[in-house]
Amino acid sequence: MENTEKFTNNKQIIAFLTEQFPLCFTAGSTDAKPLKIGLFQELAIRLEAETRVSKTQLRGALRQYTLSWRYLHCIKQTRKRVDLDGVEGDEVSEEHADHALKTLKESKEKAFANKKKAEGNDKAKRAPKKVNVPTRSKKTAPKKEPVEDLSNYKAATHSELTVDQTVKVLLGKVPVSGTVIEIMKDDVQVQLNSGMTVKVKAKHLIV
Repeated sequence: MENTEKFTNNKQIIAFLTEQFPLCFTAGSTDAKPLKIGLFQELAIRLEAETRVSKTQLRGALRQYTLSWRYLHCIKQTRKRVDLDGVEGDEVSEEHADHALKTLKESKEKAFANKKKAEGNDKAKRAPKKVNVPTRSKKTAPKKEPVEDLSNYKAATHSELTVDQTVKVLLGKVPVSGTVIEIMKDDVQVQLNSGMTVKVKAKHLIV
């Protein structure tokens, strides 16, 4: 009996693509191959009858695959791009190689910065707390935070959302700006401008 259960995340879709097109997509310790320009259209046609994954999901998975460090490492000048069947085509241009190198560098710097920050927070938690002797001071009125005008925004609906769409996430009192990176069956994955990724319901988004 054919499996018709829909994929729910990029990891499942990438594993499926690796299985279906092993000469194009790779996983694990195997070196990645530069993908043909416009491969998404070719992929959408080949998987037109595949009910487990939508074009939106395919686009999101392909974006995650091509932004991985393993893939960015393979984008080097003169290396040949491949199609779904592993047939080599055009060479990687100098412009694309430079862009991949820059993206890889920025991604690593961001990851290392986040790791360093997390380690710093961990040390701060373990450090002995200083006991402050309370002193009397004049009470000051709390500062009022500026209230953002949300009159131009409307509540998002799951069916209208698209990948790469800019939205505001209702977290706490102040909505936070972010970008949709994956649309799943019931939830939406959003990358906040701070770099953090959250999974929320469409009702918690405004556009």
